[in-house]
Amino acid sequence: MRVTELVIPLLLGFVGVYGAARRVDVYAALTKGAEEGLGVLLRVLPSLVALLTAVYMFRASGATDCLARLLAPLLAALGIPPETAPLLLVRPVSGSAALAVGGELMERFGADSYIGRVAAVMLGSSETTFYTAAVYYGAAGVRRTRYTIPAALFADGVMFVTSALAVRVFFGT
Repeated sequence: MRVTELVIPLLLGFVGVYGAARRVDVYAALTKGAEEGLGVLLRVLPSLVALLTAVYMFRASGATDCLARLLAPLLAALGIPPETAPLLLVRPVSGSAALAVGGELMERFGADSYIGRVAAVMLGSSETTFYTAAVYYGAAGVRRTRYTIPAALFADGVMFVTSALAVRVFFGT
């Protein structure tokens, strides 16, 4: 048995022993935390379901492909491979959908290709903006996000443009 397989059991055991040594009712604390977690889940779940449904509908309707074709000339002018347009559109909304798109790009063009490398940089250096806002703001009960979404989308846009440049600089392609 490797040490890495023991990390979680040891951590849980340590927390239990530490809590007992400090005279904390560990079981009551665990159940109270689980109860609070379920409350957060109930507040966040509707936003999450709506978001994931919208992403699925967006991809299944063909709107992603249509927008990708419309954006292709602009992306080419910015030095971004037009083939990565579906990734650019889906990444701010859903991490799992973005991983699927990235996997498709790497399968089609190869992980060591220019497009595969740009997709990898995009996946690794961007955030699922809408998902994150829905989960964290939903959990905190924030209703007005103010400048969060525009600022995060601007940062994602800068990252998408610079990812192609970064691949060219570091890999010489």
